[in-house]
Amino acid sequence: MAAAIADPLSWEDLRELLPLQSEEQLQQARREGPTNAQARLRLFGRPESEVRVTLYRDHHAWCPYCQKVWLWLEEKRIPYRIRKVTMFCYGEKERWYKQIVPSGMLPALELDGRLHTESDQILQALEQAFGPLEAGLSDPDVFPLRQLERRLFRAWCQWLCYCEGEGAHSAPAEQHFARMAGLVEEALETTSGPFFLPRFSSADVIFIPYLERMNASLAYYKGYGLRSEHPAIDRWFSALEQRSTYLGTQSDFHTHAHDLPPQMGCCLASGSPEQRRVAQLIDQGPWPVEHPAVIETRQPAPAGAALEAASRIVRHHARLLAVNPFGLQQGPEAAARLDGALRCALTALLQPQFAPVPPPEGTAAGLRYLRDRISVPRDMSLHAARLLRGALEACASSVGSEQGPALPIQHRRDQNPEPFLAA
Repeated sequence: MAAAIADPLSWEDLRELLPLQSEEQLQQARREGPTNAQARLRLFGRPESEVRVTLYRDHHAWCPYCQKVWLWLEEKRIPYRIRKVTMFCYGEKERWYKQIVPSGMLPALELDGRLHTESDQILQALEQAFGPLEAGLSDPDVFPLRQLERRLFRAWCQWLCYCEGEGAHSAPAEQHFARMAGLVEEALETTSGPFFLPRFSSADVIFIPYLERMNASLAYYKGYGLRSEHPAIDRWFSALEQRSTYLGTQSDFHTHAHDLPPQMGCCLASGSPEQRRVAQLIDQGPWPVEHPAVIETRQPAPAGAALEAASRIVRHHARLLAVNPFGLQQGPEAAARLDGALRCALTALLQPQFAPVPPPEGTAAGLRYLRDRISVPRDMSLHAARLLRGALEACASSVGSEQGPALPIQHRRDQNPEPFLAA
């Protein structure tokens, strides 16, 4: 039987359970450690004087075209700086960036003082400067794969954005997508390994951003399991999950399902009982979701996932209370209650041997507001987010069924990064 404790840990108590890191140690880990969304500089053991590249990418670490360039730089271990820009979906575009790139489009990359835009043109410039990633974009083995990726992309858009409900009009779109995914499988099966070429290459980088988003969105909006229906694609994802570069940029189903609609214009649900069930599981757990359509990762949770989640909340808890509509916006008493509820969730996360500490009454909606707005990988890794969502939901369910406001679908300005930039 679990031992009970009377009160949740204080913020100071929680800090003492976390790895002791100075600000310099934290920045050093971001510069030199595994791929991560928080870094502003990546050196790979080289002196900063050798940095020739500045990558302009989104604060949210979500943009698929940014992910493509980000992954390429990480795989090639090219030292680079990162300047983060707000995508319009999440907030106002920074004026300084529009002076550099008047269109505001992302990503952009500065190489030896020259600016490049459009992700494929950026990769071509990087290939010229640093050599290809195993095989270049124009390589005869890669070029037809790039064309196949665009065909798959168009089939996905047709099904996801133009076919609503279970009617016969959606069946051809699903069948066409399945055929295109079958062609991708055939391409993967031409090599003995899991990747498109004998070794990981630029061809894999080209496919990663949208196959990841297809995997999430088709489960959420159509109840379709991309990895369960297409074993070669599943093997490809499983191989990617062995690479720290991919894990550092990988998002999760919840983030993609709710960030795609404003970017795509809309994402239309089939409305079938199975689709509604899958969507509910992705939104409300328990996590990891046990359903064949929901294969986010086949990697087990690393030992430090709970500490990672807790450290991110501890670091930003004052700002989280300020932006939560059930926190400081309702006054100091509401903020104090939500503060206690957050500490209850983190206490349960870090000390599971103790019985859960009940949070203050009236905090369920505030806890779920935060649960629904954890962004992967911007805030933390996929496994850390699963554990944190589970802890928040367990505390919330112990005091009520109240939900936070529905996530917007026309924009995601509830995710505006501005209040957190000072951190």
